[in-house]
Parts: sequence; structure tokens; C-alpha cells
Amino acid sequence: MASIRPVVLSGPSGSGKSTLLKKLMEEYPKCFAFSVSHTTRDPRPGEKHGTHYYYVSREEMTKMISNNEFVEHAEFSNNLYGTSKMAIEKVQASGRICMLDIDMQGVKNIKKTDLNPLCIFIQPPSLEKLEQRLRDRKTDTEEAIQRRLKIANGEMEYSKTQGAYDHIVINDELEISYQKLKGLLIKVSSICFNLE
Repeated sequence: MASIRPVVLSGPSGSGKSTLLKKLMEEYPKCFAFSVSHTTRDPRPGEKHGTHYYYVSREEMTKMISNNEFVEHAEFSNNLYGTSKMAIEKVQASGRICMLDIDMQGVKNIKKTDLNPLCIFIQPPSLEKLEQRLRDRKTDTEEAIQRRLKIANGEMEYSKTQGAYDHIVINDELEISYQKLKGLLIKVSSICFNLE
């Protein structure tokens, strides 16, 4: 039996990925689920092992990486993060579509696996609009905003590469973008949508 293809959403910080995912999960809770990632960072207050992350030691995670147990992994702020094949398969076994929110490097890595992911790039309408969104958040320093914009420019350039993504959704108007995303996902699993 073929498993349901995982769906990868990728795009710059501020592109609206999280907003689109939240809307999708709220409307179709029986259709979609996130895989639970592994990390070497300590749990924050209120976070639970197996719900928010699988919290493991650096030694354990390094061993798992060596054993090719991750479809993608990266290091941020001296902590390792990764998406394991087991976590994706757990979602697939539940009959739901596994949603992955990963960066450009993660997309490159997951495309090398046999998971056959549907990769969708969520693109802001322009770098100028993206900059405005980042500033409107009022959560980042000027340095962080400039760093995010530089990364976003690289991600947007990469998205133009033939075969990098299966689809690109330009997120200018949230509701229009959401309907387009939903239309793409119905093609992946129309059965799931009919269950709602």
C-alpha cells in the first residue's frame, strides 16, 4: 500500500507559512499533522517530550544522524534539530498527511529520500513587502531583519531552479493563497478532504 505523500512547505521567514499551516490545521484537523522533530536543546516551560519535540542528547542525535535516521537536520544556536523518518512514518500510519515546515537545505535533503514529498514554496509578493511584514512583527533587531532578508533573497532565487519545488504559492492575499494551497493539497489526498 502506498503511503500518503508528505507535504513540505518552505519559504522565507515572514512569507506566511505558519499562518497558512495554522489555518489548514484548524480547518482540517483530521487530514494533517506535523511530525515531531528531534532536538538537543532543553525543553522550554510547558513543552513535553514527544509532543513539541523529542528531546535527546547531542551524543544520541549524532548517532542517529550517522545511522541516516533523519530526512533533514541542521544546527541552530549550538543545538541540533532534525526530522526523523520514524516521525514522518508515524503521521502517515495515522492516515493523515504529514506537513513539514523546513528550510531550503532541508528541501534539498528530503528530495533525496524515497518519501516522494510534495514540495511547495510559499513566496512573498516581493522583498519589499517581506521586509514590511518582518518590521510589522516588531520582534527582530535591525541586524536580524537584514539577515532574514538576505536569506530570503537566496531562497527566492533557489525557488526559480527547475525542479526545486513542485509548486510556488505567492502569498500576497491570505485567503487567495490559502485557497490555492488547499487546491494543491486536495490533489494529494482528495479522500482525506472528503472525510471532513
